[in-house]
Amino acid sequence: MDGPVEPQCSAKGCRADASWTLRWNNPKIHTLDYRKTWLACDEHRVTLGQFLDLRGFLREVTPFGTATDAPIS
Repeated sequence: MDGPVEPQCSAKGCRADASWTLRWNNPKIHTLDYRKTWLACDEHRVTLGQFLDLRGFLREVTPFGTATDAPIS
């Protein structure tokens, strides 16, 4: 098998199915409209979001599969 069948959480070592999409960018290196994506399970949604928010990177958190802009990168 070449990769995961279902999208998985982006937290280090976690293999749980993704439930949340965290869209972010680093304004020092990305344009204002550019978004990167991390996926999170229910357990890691808060900690991944806090990590990004403390750095001023977090832009949007939505249930997985409902983000309205660009596909996952």
